[in-house]
Amino acid sequence: MRRTTLLASALTAAAALSLTACGGDDNKPAATVSGGTAAKPIVTLDSPLAKPDLVLTDTHGAKYDLLEKTKGHPTLIYFGYTNCPDVCPLTMANIAVAVKQLPKAEQKDLRVVFVTSDPERDTPATLKKWLGGINKDFVGLTGKFDTIQGGARSVNIGIEKPVKKKNGDVVSTHGAQVLLTSPKDDKIHWMGMQDATSDNYTKALPKIVKGQNP
Repeated sequence: MRRTTLLASALTAAAALSLTACGGDDNKPAATVSGGTAAKPIVTLDSPLAKPDLVLTDTHGAKYDLLEKTKGHPTLIYFGYTNCPDVCPLTMANIAVAVKQLPKAEQKDLRVVFVTSDPERDTPATLKKWLGGINKDFVGLTGKFDTIQGGARSVNIGIEKPVKKKNGDVVSTHGAQVLLTSPKDDKIHWMGMQDATSDNYTKALPKIVKGQNP
């Protein structure tokens, strides 16, 4: 893993403040969040972070080098999983709504990457079907859990192995932040917090795709 720079203390806390536990076989809401929220739904980091150095498998079963494939492109990265009953689908849907408001050329230039925190269940085919119902151009990645966890931790996003409860429910704990990178230097300059809405992303993306602070 390439080493990343550290955030200023206040924003380091903001990056790690929200861990979401999702689970349930019946799609019942099961998210619990610890800690508070940042003052703004989309925050600008004091010190930019390097993208996670990940080489995983995409929805076509092909190798996907995150740094190589997103180089020079504005990029949104989110760690979550397809069986999440609430936070993950809402976050991705909010992003999808905002992306559709961009001009076609900017939509084509933008990369939205969903990295599963539950690779055992999220196969390439599963990711392709799930993301196809949100935006077929979004990239879905899976691979070894330890590799994914290491990549998430390199950017201060916490994820833990899914745990099966006695009642059969599977609970996965993962960070709820969206990482937003600039095409100018390929670094993470902004972070979408859990309470960011489609309107927030709609207002922010036109600037972010140009490498400007929202």
